[in-house]
Amino acid sequence: MIFKPTLEFKEGEKVKIKGNVDAELVLHAVAERDCYEKAIIVSGDGDFFCLTEYLINLDKLERILVPNHRYSTLLKKFQKYISEIQERKDILRKRTEISVRSKP
Repeated sequence: MIFKPTLEFKEGEKVKIKGNVDAELVLHAVAERDCYEKAIIVSGDGDFFCLTEYLINLDKLERILVPNHRYSTLLKKFQKYISEIQERKDILRKRTEISVRSKP
């Protein structure tokens, strides 16, 4: 996982958090492709269409986790890789608990 600083700004009464990660995600996924077996893209953004194709061609794409059923129609081509986060919530929670506990 790679974490990126975010910006907070007010929009009326709401606080919005912005962290444009599109270009950075693509750059890291390509530059580090020999350092991981499979990638999981957590986004429903069509901006990742070319990255998705690239990873599939390298047999490096495990899954695309989309927030819900509303995701870019550009990604519909990759339907067999797509899962909604809600469907995987219990699995994700268990894996997170295991990885957190295993740290020194």
